[in-house]
Amino acid sequence: MSEFFDLYDINRNRTGKTLERGTKVPEGYYRLVVHVCVFGSDGRLLIQKRQPFKNGWSGMWDLTAGGSALAGDSSQQAASRELKEEIGLDYDLTGVRPAMTIYFDGGFNDIYTINLDVDLGSLKLQETEVEQVKWATEEEILEMLRNKEFVLYKSSFISLLYFLRNHNGAFTHKDPTKKH
Repeated sequence: MSEFFDLYDINRNRTGKTLERGTKVPEGYYRLVVHVCVFGSDGRLLIQKRQPFKNGWSGMWDLTAGGSALAGDSSQQAASRELKEEIGLDYDLTGVRPAMTIYFDGGFNDIYTINLDVDLGSLKLQETEVEQVKWATEEEILEMLRNKEFVLYKSSFISLLYFLRNHNGAFTHKDPTKKH
Protein backbone atom coordinates (compact mmCIF):
# COMPACT_ATOMS: atom_id res chain seq x y z
CA MET A 1 0.00 0.00 0.00
CA SER A 2 1.40 3.38 -0.99
CA GLU A 3 2.00 6.16 1.52
CA PHE A 4 1.21 9.77 0.67
CA PHE A 5 2.52 13.00 2.18
CA ASP A 6 0.92 16.44 2.24
CA LEU A 7 2.72 19.14 0.28
CA TYR A 8 3.18 22.54 1.94
CA ASP A 9 4.07 26.02 0.76
CA ILE A 10 7.07 27.90 2.15
CA ASN A 11 4.92 29.20 5.05
CA ARG A 12 3.92 25.67 6.12
CA ASN A 13 0.40 25.93 4.78
CA ARG A 14 -1.01 22.71 3.33
CA THR A 15 -1.53 23.16 -0.39
CA GLY A 16 -4.16 20.44 -0.77
CA LYS A 17 -1.73 18.42 -2.90
CA THR A 18 -0.13 15.14 -1.89
CA LEU A 19 2.93 13.24 -2.98
CA GLU A 20 3.54 9.48 -3.06
CA ARG A 21 6.51 8.17 -1.05
CA GLY A 22 9.59 7.89 -3.23
CA THR A 23 8.58 10.77 -5.51
CA LYS A 24 10.77 13.88 -5.61
CA VAL A 25 9.24 16.95 -3.98
CA PRO A 26 8.46 19.47 -6.75
CA GLU A 27 10.21 22.85 -6.75
CA GLY A 28 8.41 25.36 -4.52
CA TYR A 29 6.77 22.68 -2.35
CA TYR A 30 7.79 21.13 0.96
CA ARG A 31 7.05 18.02 3.00
CA LEU A 32 7.01 17.55 6.77
CA VAL A 33 9.40 15.27 8.66
CA VAL A 34 9.45 14.78 12.45
CA HIS A 35 11.96 13.50 14.99
CA VAL A 36 11.41 12.83 18.68
CA CYS A 37 14.21 12.77 21.26
CA VAL A 38 13.30 11.11 24.56
CA PHE A 39 15.60 12.05 27.43
CA GLY A 40 15.65 10.19 30.74
CA SER A 41 15.87 11.98 34.08
CA ASP A 42 19.58 11.10 34.15
CA GLY A 43 20.10 13.21 31.01
CA ARG A 44 20.74 10.33 28.62
CA LEU A 45 19.03 10.19 25.23
CA LEU A 46 17.12 7.11 24.11
CA ILE A 47 18.60 6.11 20.74
CA GLN A 48 17.72 3.43 18.22
CA LYS A 49 19.86 1.32 15.94
CA ARG A 50 18.44 1.05 12.44
CA GLN A 51 18.08 -2.43 10.95
CA PRO A 52 21.01 -3.47 8.71
CA PHE A 53 18.60 -4.07 5.80
CA LYS A 54 16.83 -0.67 6.17
CA ASN A 55 17.33 1.75 3.28
CA GLY A 56 19.27 4.82 4.34
CA TRP A 57 21.69 4.81 7.26
CA SER A 58 21.31 1.04 7.67
CA GLY A 59 22.88 -0.40 10.80
CA MET A 60 23.57 3.05 12.27
CA TRP A 61 22.37 4.58 15.52
CA ASP A 62 19.84 7.43 15.33
CA LEU A 63 17.60 9.63 17.46
CA THR A 64 14.72 8.02 19.39
CA ALA A 65 12.20 8.02 16.52
CA GLY A 66 11.42 9.88 13.34
CA GLY A 67 9.92 9.85 9.90
CA SER A 68 7.66 11.58 7.43
CA ALA A 69 4.26 12.97 8.34
CA LEU A 70 1.58 11.17 6.36
CA ALA A 71 -1.18 12.99 4.47
CA GLY A 72 -3.58 14.45 7.01
CA ASP A 73 -1.14 14.23 9.94
CA SER A 74 -0.35 17.24 12.07
CA SER A 75 3.25 17.47 13.21
CA GLN A 76 2.26 16.25 16.68
CA GLN A 77 0.23 13.34 15.31
CA ALA A 78 3.14 12.27 13.12
CA ALA A 79 5.59 12.46 16.04
CA SER A 80 3.28 10.43 18.32
CA ARG A 81 2.70 7.88 15.53
CA GLU A 82 6.43 7.46 14.86
CA LEU A 83 7.12 6.84 18.56
CA LYS A 84 4.38 4.20 18.65
CA GLU A 85 5.36 2.53 15.36
CA GLU A 86 9.12 2.45 15.82
CA ILE A 87 9.54 1.70 19.53
CA GLY A 88 6.04 0.95 20.83
CA LEU A 89 5.92 4.04 23.06
CA ASP A 90 2.44 5.55 23.50
CA TYR A 91 2.94 9.28 24.02
CA ASP A 92 0.47 12.00 23.07
CA LEU A 93 2.21 15.13 21.80
CA THR A 94 -1.05 17.02 21.20
CA GLY A 95 -0.50 20.63 22.23
CA VAL A 96 3.29 20.27 22.38
CA ARG A 97 5.38 22.53 20.16
CA PRO A 98 8.58 21.28 18.54
CA ALA A 99 11.76 22.34 20.34
CA MET A 100 13.04 23.45 16.94
CA THR A 101 12.44 23.15 13.23
CA ILE A 102 15.19 22.56 10.71
CA TYR A 103 14.55 23.59 7.13
CA PHE A 104 16.05 21.43 4.38
CA ASP A 105 15.69 21.37 0.61
CA GLY A 106 12.14 20.23 0.03
CA GLY A 107 10.98 20.10 3.62
CA PHE A 108 10.62 21.00 7.26
CA ASN A 109 11.91 18.80 10.11
CA ASP A 110 10.14 19.36 13.43
CA ILE A 111 12.20 18.08 16.35
CA TYR A 112 10.54 17.33 19.68
CA THR A 113 12.47 16.83 22.91
CA ILE A 114 10.66 15.23 25.84
CA ASN A 115 11.79 14.18 29.31
CA LEU A 116 10.45 10.75 30.17
CA ASP A 117 11.91 7.75 31.96
CA VAL A 118 11.23 4.65 29.89
CA ASP A 119 11.87 1.01 30.77
CA LEU A 120 13.62 -0.38 27.69
CA GLY A 121 12.13 -3.81 28.37
CA SER A 122 8.62 -2.40 27.94
CA LEU A 123 9.28 -1.18 24.39
CA LYS A 124 8.10 -3.08 21.31
CA LEU A 125 10.53 -2.42 18.47
CA GLN A 126 9.36 -2.28 14.86
CA GLU A 127 11.22 -5.27 13.40
CA THR A 128 11.35 -3.81 9.90
CA GLU A 129 13.10 -0.62 11.07
CA VAL A 130 14.66 -0.88 14.53
CA GLU A 131 17.25 -3.45 15.62
CA GLN A 132 17.75 -2.25 19.21
CA VAL A 133 17.52 0.73 21.56
CA LYS A 134 19.69 2.02 24.39
CA TRP A 135 20.33 5.10 26.50
CA ALA A 136 23.38 7.22 25.61
CA THR A 137 25.13 10.29 26.97
CA GLU A 138 26.09 13.22 24.78
CA GLU A 139 29.73 12.12 24.93
CA GLU A 140 28.85 8.57 23.87
CA ILE A 141 26.87 9.84 20.87
CA LEU A 142 29.66 12.22 19.85
CA GLU A 143 32.08 9.27 19.98
CA MET A 144 29.68 7.23 17.82
CA LEU A 145 29.62 10.14 15.35
CA ARG A 146 33.43 10.17 15.20
CA ASN A 147 33.40 6.40 14.60
CA LYS A 148 30.69 6.74 11.93
CA GLU A 149 28.32 4.54 13.96
CA PHE A 150 25.66 7.26 14.29
CA VAL A 151 23.65 8.92 11.51
CA LEU A 152 25.91 11.69 10.25
CA TYR A 153 24.44 14.70 12.04
CA LYS A 154 26.73 17.59 12.91
CA SER A 155 28.16 17.26 16.42
CA SER A 156 26.84 20.77 17.16
CA PHE A 157 23.30 19.51 16.42
CA ILE A 158 23.68 16.71 18.99
CA SER A 159 25.02 19.19 21.54
CA LEU A 160 22.10 21.52 20.80
CA LEU A 161 19.62 18.72 21.57
CA TYR A 162 21.23 18.21 24.99
CA PHE A 163 21.29 21.97 25.57
CA LEU A 164 17.57 22.24 24.76
CA ARG A 165 16.82 19.37 27.10
CA ASN A 166 18.54 21.20 29.95
CA HIS A 167 17.16 24.67 29.18
CA ASN A 168 13.39 24.23 29.01
CA GLY A 169 13.35 23.18 25.38
CA ALA A 170 12.00 19.79 26.41
CA PHE A 171 8.45 18.90 27.35
CA THR A 172 8.47 17.26 30.77
CA HIS A 173 6.00 14.48 31.42
CA LYS A 174 4.04 15.10 34.60
CA ASP A 175 2.68 12.00 36.29
CA PRO A 176 -0.99 12.78 37.05
CA THR A 177 -0.90 10.45 40.06
CA LYS A 178 1.78 12.53 41.83
CA LYS A 179 1.63 15.99 43.39
CA HIS A 180 3.88 18.48 41.58
